[in-house]
Amino acid sequence: MSHYLLEQNIKKNIHLSNEDLTTVSNYFKPLDLKRKEFLLTQGSICKFEGFVVDGCFRVFTLDKKGNENTLYFAAKDWWLMDIDSFMNQTASNLNIQALEDSKVLLISRKDKVSLYESLPIVEKLFRIMSQKALVSWQRRLIRNHSFTAKERYFHFIETYPDISSKLTDKQIAGYLGISHEFLSKIKKNSK
Repeated sequence: MSHYLLEQNIKKNIHLSNEDLTTVSNYFKPLDLKRKEFLLTQGSICKFEGFVVDGCFRVFTLDKKGNENTLYFAAKDWWLMDIDSFMNQTASNLNIQALEDSKVLLISRKDKVSLYESLPIVEKLFRIMSQKALVSWQRRLIRNHSFTAKERYFHFIETYPDISSKLTDKQIAGYLGISHEFLSKIKKNSK
């Protein structure tokens, strides 16, 4: 059952026979995490690419002052990883933490390479996903440069209502790049 959602996600991007879909799916191993548990911590090497089956994760950095800066959230039917650490096998600058009890399917770097070799069309799948992620990052960067903090807040809660309802104001503020206090003012003045 846990691989069903992954298979549906793959089908949205490429066409595979049922046999090949099962082959791809079998490369992904399930992992359950409890609320606040880390899937990745800064300084370690990201050895996986993950697909969220259930729950929600926060991908963030800690700066020298201890401030949390959230890059993105990953909820059910989303992918997560540190692409830099995963591709280059270098120490990660990111933390990936479960915000609630969560389930993920993970594929190792070694298994991903093996899958590319045994089923080359899978490279197309990950290319398409990378392109979609790049588009998303570009749109976010444009919003961060052209929207006010208030506009960014309302865009976030309107675009991701299921995710925003699971988050604290501090986590949302960290994602928006504003202080918790400033977010409180935005919310207060919007009532």
